[in-house]
Amino acid sequence: MASIDLATRLAQTTLELCRIESPIGHEGPIADHVEGWALRHFRREEIFRVGHTLLLGSLADPRPTVALIGHLDTVPMHPGDVGRAPRIEGERVHGLGASDMKGGVAVMMALAEDLQREALPVNVAFLLYEREEGAYAESGLIPLYEKRPDLSRVKFGIAMEPTDGVVQVGCVGSMQVTVRFTGRSAHSARPWQGENAIHKAGPLLTELLGRERVEVNVAGFPFYEVISATLAKGGRARNVVPEAFELNLNYRFAPGKSVAQAKEDVLALVAGRAEVEFTDASPSGPVAAGNPLFQRLMALTGLPAASKQAWTDVARFGEWGVDAVNFGPGETAQAHQLHESAPIPPLAVAYEKLAAFLKGAA
Repeated sequence: MASIDLATRLAQTTLELCRIESPIGHEGPIADHVEGWALRHFRREEIFRVGHTLLLGSLADPRPTVALIGHLDTVPMHPGDVGRAPRIEGERVHGLGASDMKGGVAVMMALAEDLQREALPVNVAFLLYEREEGAYAESGLIPLYEKRPDLSRVKFGIAMEPTDGVVQVGCVGSMQVTVRFTGRSAHSARPWQGENAIHKAGPLLTELLGRERVEVNVAGFPFYEVISATLAKGGRARNVVPEAFELNLNYRFAPGKSVAQAKEDVLALVAGRAEVEFTDASPSGPVAAGNPLFQRLMALTGLPAASKQAWTDVARFGEWGVDAVNFGPGETAQAHQLHESAPIPPLAVAYEKLAAFLKGAA
């Protein structure tokens, strides 16, 4: 059973991090805080900072490197949370980012403080970065990798996203697509004199309404490909037949499918009925089932494994040739929610599982 003292310590660190507001684009204060902490627990040459992203530890160690990965930013604060101070109530930490993912960062910090890193069978690096909650091309990992391409030497990564204490493998890719329907405006009393762009979208919307999820099995893990209309914009007056209508489609696609293949899927769906603009695309993340360190993680911890039906930076590490998984103490249902909170006992469980893995990973 997890230590009560350990759980309390981790809860207090999570609370301390939640008190430092760090919405995307404003990560400076929390990065400064973490760097100040790192100066007490790492040698100066082991601290590498780019912007508000920190790489702690060495990548030149001859032992295989395991990277613990966490982002420092949160989504912007919900208006309903303005004025609500982070706090501990019962067995939960309340505050923006508690589950996504300052609890995970607290676990990373405690492991860095407690482990005799030089005596472990693996080398451990700690990566804490900015701008995860935004566009794929704006992540703080990009400038870091430009300066530290030796990140590709990492043998196994653990992204401490909220996973309800389950090891989640791979991740689905995500694509945002603007689909524009064009028509001709007219007075709404005489619609036959125009062409209603909103009505032209009807067949596609009907197809999406009836479209079933597509299950794709990768190394024994099921992933689901889905396309959803998430935004709609059109019309300029209540008595005017609209000449333009836009839909945003979000396509989630399984590991093993490239961005180029996913684009072809969207084009086949639209089938020339509208103009298509691809506005953002994040690749899928590979399933690391064959990685020996993944297999060791599962054997040493007894944790359950499942597929990641969402996007995380496991995909970005996959592009660098690094196998990675998702595992963190936060609750997935709390991510990006009003009045976000995180349970305290899983913080200690995550710490103890990761400590057991890192101590016995050879």
